[in-house]
Amino acid sequence: MNLHDLSPAPGSTHVAKRKGRGIGTGNGKTAGRGHKGQKARSGGGVRVGFEGGQMPLVRRVPKRGFNNIFAKPLEAVNVSALNAFDDGAEIGAQELLAAGVLSKCAYGVKILGNGSITKKLMVKASAFSESAKEKIEAAGGKAEVV
Repeated sequence: MNLHDLSPAPGSTHVAKRKGRGIGTGNGKTAGRGHKGQKARSGGGVRVGFEGGQMPLVRRVPKRGFNNIFAKPLEAVNVSALNAFDDGAEIGAQELLAAGVLSKCAYGVKILGNGSITKKLMVKASAFSESAKEKIEAAGGKAEVV
């Protein structure tokens, strides 16, 4: 294979539409903008969310609640998922990622109490629910906040 033999996959590239280049193109004269009006003018058009002077939807709908932009969301893992590990294992965020229990872990892990746990495990996480802590300790393990 040589460099001059390489070409893009069929259908992956498209020829650019040449606007305003004659009637035969289907985009001649007005170049697909129609006749007159705000959208036909150069620099014309309206901003995103503008509804012609009508009160826009984003302003009509009442504001509710609070969204903390500084929140660091924790990934949730149920105690039932911890049964995938060997008895007596030490489990942290890295082990959960490696085992495929978590797909990502940006800020930390919270262990929740859904399901049951049968193995004695040493679990290290950012947070535990009360029921999860009880279940881990009832199975003979230890729940440690990191």
